[in-house]
Amino acid sequence: MSFTLIQQATPRLHRSELAVPGSNPTFMEKSAQSKADVIFLDLEDAVAPDDKEQARKNIIQALNEIDWGSKTMMIRINGLDTHYMYRDVVDIVEACPRLDMILIPKVGVPQDVYAIDVLVTQIEQAKKREKKIGFEVLIETALGMANVEAIATSSKRLEAMSFGVADYAASCRTRTTVIGGVNPDYSVLTDKDEAGKRETHWQDPWLFAQQRMLVACRAYGLRPIDGPFGDFSDPEGYLSAARRCAAAGYEGKWAIHPSQIELANDVFTPSEAEVTKARRILEAMEEAAKAGRGAVALDGRLIDIASIRMAEALIEKANAMKAA
Repeated sequence: MSFTLIQQATPRLHRSELAVPGSNPTFMEKSAQSKADVIFLDLEDAVAPDDKEQARKNIIQALNEIDWGSKTMMIRINGLDTHYMYRDVVDIVEACPRLDMILIPKVGVPQDVYAIDVLVTQIEQAKKREKKIGFEVLIETALGMANVEAIATSSKRLEAMSFGVADYAASCRTRTTVIGGVNPDYSVLTDKDEAGKRETHWQDPWLFAQQRMLVACRAYGLRPIDGPFGDFSDPEGYLSAARRCAAAGYEGKWAIHPSQIELANDVFTPSEAEVTKARRILEAMEEAAKAGRGAVALDGRLIDIASIRMAEALIEKANAMKAA
């Protein structure tokens, strides 16, 4: 283990992250009754320029008047390259003690996060706000991905990163058929077999980007979250994308439609078999310690320190889900 120890971000249940446009109060009221772990009320892409100011007012009213239960409440502010951003931060953070986090879009360099941190810190001090605002950043440009490691260390407020596949595809000029989906042209052709036949194997065009962001998050104690899957009429496609990310180590995925919430929660909830195995690993560790044995074995296999840490993390997550 390195002598450098990284502090982990504030722990939150983050299996599903529901996007809700700030311009639609009805959607906000309905979302409060959903099973989403995290909800972000959107001021950016989902809101037309003429509706930005009213959406801001809608969000302030919703955060102050709707019972959100134990959900993590977040706003997605407009980009730093717009004149809407500073009022998004000032008006909502000043007026909404219920706000937990801010989602910063299209982060390209660490200084983008620093700028929001300065503004939020001044507001918290001026208003004597007791609850510290956390940050999630959207990595959705080539610039952001090129600087993802530096961005991961840009602020102590930073808790999570989301992979914004739509804008990332546009930034990289990637040819896509659906947001978060794959393209049949992104494939490899096998050599001919004895009969002269060849097979085509589709590849995942997002693998490199998702893995790079994942490593940056895990290296610096952040939660990696996968972004949207655009075709909400295709639950199989959504599940396939979610399962790939869950297998890789992601903690959750966006839901751009209520029908996707349950899918995300199911995929990112540890199975009973996984929880049982984790508990057995910890029990074996305790028994070995009591017996004074340095080596720990379970089912004929040695258990290393990494296995124990993974088991502890999984149990912690399972307990959090029961409490939710």
